[in-house]
Amino acid sequence: MRGCSDTVSGVPMRPGRGFAVSQQTVLTAFMVLALFPIVLMWLTALKTSAELATNPFGLPEQWRFDNFAETWRQGNFAVYLRSSVIVVVPVVAGALALSVLAGYAFGRFRFRGRGVLFAVFLLGIMVPTEGLIIPLYYFMDDLSLLNTYWALILPQIALSTSFGAFWMRAFFADVPGELVDAAAVDGAGPLTTLWRVLLPLARPALGTLSVLLFMWTWNEFLLALVLVQDESVRTLPVALSFFQNQYTAQVPLLAAASTIVSFPILVIYALLHRRFIEGMVAGSVKG
Repeated sequence: MRGCSDTVSGVPMRPGRGFAVSQQTVLTAFMVLALFPIVLMWLTALKTSAELATNPFGLPEQWRFDNFAETWRQGNFAVYLRSSVIVVVPVVAGALALSVLAGYAFGRFRFRGRGVLFAVFLLGIMVPTEGLIIPLYYFMDDLSLLNTYWALILPQIALSTSFGAFWMRAFFADVPGELVDAAAVDGAGPLTTLWRVLLPLARPALGTLSVLLFMWTWNEFLLALVLVQDESVRTLPVALSFFQNQYTAQVPLLAAASTIVSFPILVIYALLHRRFIEGMVAGSVKG
């Protein structure tokens, strides 16, 4: 019986090899499915409209890099890129700082009303933006913040902190208590313990949270569409929508515009993908 379990038709079997090959095949297939629309968008952006009609999937006969320059000029994307950066940087920085402090408080301290207060934080995750946009519009109008960067920065910091506090609370709650106790024995206060002991350990979680906050803020469409009408404050996703309405028939220019809008996200992920993956799998390798 042992020979039957180790061989098939007299050929020795390698345990796990078939599973590894099938797993690699599945991952490769998913990678191709994920990259295909991106590569197709890039190729489309480098063609003319006439060539796209006859050769939609092949390589361009003449690489039209000037499509990007024309799109950049006609769409006035320099202004919108500046607006997006002005919004994204304070949102990510502010949400990270508040998420760390809130997650540290909820994960390491016990105080009265802790559960109720944490449930209030979770409302920012459970309530969709569509359910908040109308009261938020009138609230910003009362504060005279419509058509300003603050109308985009402050709500997104609040919404992002809800998820960030939930994310960082899970990390701080899993930190061994011996580390915190040892820091307290050495005379470190709560903030010193957070800064010198816990934050260095939280780099994978912070890296993942940074990438997520950047992507969500960069792609935010509804808030920017409703709360901002001034073209000088308009961000890239909304600008792409207006550009699409103006140049519906010029598909290569639309592909070039989409590439411009998505390029910063690809760069950020390429730079921080290791931190992103480490943070996503950190919980699965503990214990």
